[in-house]
Amino acid sequence: MRTQVAIIGAGPAGLLLGQLLHVAGIDNVIVERQTGDYVLGRIRAGVLEQVTMDLLKKAGVDARAHAEGLPHHGIELLFQGQRHRIDMHAHTQGRQVMVYGQTEVTRDLMDVRAAAGLTTIYGAANVSLHDFDGERPRVRYEKDGATHEIECDFIAGCDGYHGVSRASVPASAVKLYEKIYPFGWLGMLADVPPVSDELIYCNTPRGFALCSMRSRTRSRYYVQVPVEEKVENWSDDAFWNELRLRLDPEGRERLVTGPALEKSIAPLRSFVAEPMRFGRLFLAGDAAHIVPPTGAKGLNLAASDVGYLYQALERYYGERSTSALDRYSDLCLRRIWKAERFSWWFTSLMHRFPDTGDFGQKIQEAELDYLVHSSAASTSLSENYVGLPLESF
Repeated sequence: MRTQVAIIGAGPAGLLLGQLLHVAGIDNVIVERQTGDYVLGRIRAGVLEQVTMDLLKKAGVDARAHAEGLPHHGIELLFQGQRHRIDMHAHTQGRQVMVYGQTEVTRDLMDVRAAAGLTTIYGAANVSLHDFDGERPRVRYEKDGATHEIECDFIAGCDGYHGVSRASVPASAVKLYEKIYPFGWLGMLADVPPVSDELIYCNTPRGFALCSMRSRTRSRYYVQVPVEEKVENWSDDAFWNELRLRLDPEGRERLVTGPALEKSIAPLRSFVAEPMRFGRLFLAGDAAHIVPPTGAKGLNLAASDVGYLYQALERYYGERSTSALDRYSDLCLRRIWKAERFSWWFTSLMHRFPDTGDFGQKIQEAELDYLVHSSAASTSLSENYVGLPLESF
């Protein structure tokens, strides 16, 4: 098989890149080791920045997000038993975020790709990347008992932290940065109405909690737990009781409980791989970086990587210029490190660390008090939360 761009990974990053390239008239094939049902079964983020929504629009897949998604103009911070609203819309000249589940984004992208008759190879085993340091990269995989090969101009590694793309790069060619946090998020998805119209981030003596949602009838809740905690130790009732203890009186009164659709523990970490280009192999999304979920940057960073890569490839095929491809890694990493900083700061501000102590807790409370009463501080949080615009090549 021959294509212009071979995309490794059929998560939202790979699917979005594939659709953007298709709209631009650039041929592409997606190779995914899992089944389509497995990919759709992943429960992930649900807050989309304006940049992500703009890219979905360019790809022609934003209609359902606008019809069913929930535009949010602000967030609430709960600390010392009281809630304080940050009006992001007012602090960012009218920008906002859209609450729309990553599963639904993936479904929309899958549907439009299938309708266009584009090639996606699911269940590809033993995927391997070859000759991406030369002019004729190749992707090999096994399926149905046979070995297949794809010749291409470029490879886009959108296959996540554990994927083959970054693992194919010599260790000496990449520098890794990582921070592991001493806690995780125990999350529950349930078909119950949200406790609030907007997300509530809670800093409490019992630890962090987040009240989020996927729709007006489906809620996503999280509570901070020790990193060694096991999900099987938590019944539904135990989760709801713990969440209730971390809410304010109004939240406890409005909380509707129900059986869990999904329950899991996500460890928190920060990770960046530099650079993101290796010859004709380009990393995007979780293959190159991971952020703590505080602030909902993971999917949005992946989308911005794809936005840069799509533009660079469009310029290459339209103008035969490599100038944008040459700047891809640097532009992505500038944005990534800003998001890493914001996620680290917001995580540090809202969670209880084992070594926080009385002094550290007073510092947290002072910063939160400053944040909600300072226009400058509220603007800074708002700008980072709704997402910084893409830079120009």
